[in-house]
Amino acid sequence: MKAHARVVAELRDGQTVLRELRSVAPLILVPQRRNPGTVHLVSSATAPLGGDELELTLVAGPGAVLRVIGVAASLILPGHRPAVSRFTVRVEAAAESTVEYRPEAAIVTGRADHEAALHASLASGSRLVAREVLVFGRAGETPGRLCTSTIVRRDGRPVLNQRLDIGGVQPSPAVLAGRRVLATELRVGQQDPPEPVTTDWASLVPLAAGGSLSTALAHDAVTAQRLLDQLDRSG
Repeated sequence: MKAHARVVAELRDGQTVLRELRSVAPLILVPQRRNPGTVHLVSSATAPLGGDELELTLVAGPGAVLRVIGVAASLILPGHRPAVSRFTVRVEAAAESTVEYRPEAAIVTGRADHEAALHASLASGSRLVAREVLVFGRAGETPGRLCTSTIVRRDGRPVLNQRLDIGGVQPSPAVLAGRRVLATELRVGQQDPPEPVTTDWASLVPLAAGGSLSTALAHDAVTAQRLLDQLDRSG
């Protein structure tokens, strides 16, 4: 299955409106009427499966505020035949705009082989917040393979280029330290550079080109997100 969903937000008369909203199963986008510029991301089927190629494009025009919020966790499953599934999120943020991307947890099940990518192109004065929660296997299950990549550029200059490859047989103890949930939050466009923060199972690292990357490890998704929230408040 191949699917490409797209959201375009722009500023009109001081308020963000959705100029384009294109859903393609299994990526269903539902606008929130009470909060202009906020869209719920709903997975309409168990997806992705091995061999699926999904893409989500988020575009914010000058001054617009676009928020995409997940509704339910996604279950990444193997297909009927061995094949890699892919989910790519592309962000285009114009000057003085804001894009927030907060999907629910992604659960990598046994025998799954998945690649997830975030590619963001940011203009001067724009702001990006992207949170990712990865759960490696269901209870008592050995997860499959997961490869994630994050590439962010501002005004054509690199901000972050990071790749993480985990799994196949067993998550590396060097990466997960016995935990099964890895959560990250990327923030670009903060006015004041944050100070580094380190706790037992979480850290906030300032980026050289501006912004920060927070990382948390936990046994469950709720705890991992709570650790990220604590880092956000302390940073």
